[in-house]
Amino acid sequence: HGFDEFFGIPYSNDMWPKHPTNPTGYPPLSLFENEEVIETLEDQTDLTTRITEKAVDFIHRNQNNPFFLYVPHPQPHVPLFVSDKFKRKSERGLYGDVIMELDWSVGQIMKALEDTGVSEDTWIIYTSDNGPWLSYGDHSGSALPLREGKGTAWEGGVREPCVMRFPGRIPAGYECDTAMMTIDILPTVANLIDADLPCHPIDGLDVWSVITDQPNASNPHTAYYFYYKTNELHAVLSGKWKLYFPHSYRTMNGRPGGTGGIPNPYQQARTGTELYHLGNDISETTDLADQYPKIVERLQGLAELAREDLGDRLTDRNGSGVREPGRISR
Repeated sequence: HGFDEFFGIPYSNDMWPKHPTNPTGYPPLSLFENEEVIETLEDQTDLTTRITEKAVDFIHRNQNNPFFLYVPHPQPHVPLFVSDKFKRKSERGLYGDVIMELDWSVGQIMKALEDTGVSEDTWIIYTSDNGPWLSYGDHSGSALPLREGKGTAWEGGVREPCVMRFPGRIPAGYECDTAMMTIDILPTVANLIDADLPCHPIDGLDVWSVITDQPNASNPHTAYYFYYKTNELHAVLSGKWKLYFPHSYRTMNGRPGGTGGIPNPYQQARTGTELYHLGNDISETTDLADQYPKIVERLQGLAELAREDLGDRLTDRNGSGVREPGRISR
């Protein structure tokens, strides 16, 4: 989808015949270089290292040209794999070893930027897509003090650390507590490089003023919306207020996750219409819906705007702005 070069796998690394809990449900896992399958993966031990080496090579080959490098490592998604150079090196078991290798990968990429003399003119964004897969226990991380984890709209499922570096542009040591989403990266980058945005609607907005701590900067979004599964609107966030709508969600309910790569099963729980102030209650422990009915009403109004545009299966709504994803024809 628009990249000049590609190296990696075409989908999640657990979608392969050796998945420990679904060994027959997936086709062979192919490793691609551009559009050519160069290998069928029987093992993923060296995948992090190989992706890192390709990233470093890309930087060296493009040091005299503007470039965009996107490195979404399959790890630490399960099943976990680590190269021999980091095996049994951490005090956190295999998961800790994997994180050590990812740290090494970032270091190698940053060293390549330094070696090629482009580090002072490169914007580095380091983040992730979702919280920990709690059912996998010792093969998963922790979201504490956030509530729940991956696969839910609770903060433990969607709030991720984000570290950025852009010398002379982003103030060193600046900590930002304003919520942003990865959907905002595209329009923000486009504005910085004077590129045209797509002619079709997109969901992100330019948040450069917030990232760079400009005076009186505020997020241009009125709200962010949390959809899940088959177009279910689970929550809306506006400022520090987050309103949840009645829905079922998966939870370990205080039970430990699994061990050795085999997950323990989730249980199902259900939330009602619940309101939380994330500035005062990052763990989402105190429902304030009854105390602030006007806030609830305002956020419900924002949710209605989303339902009109994108729909909501929970309220049996079809959105007028629902659009098909982009596809490439072969």
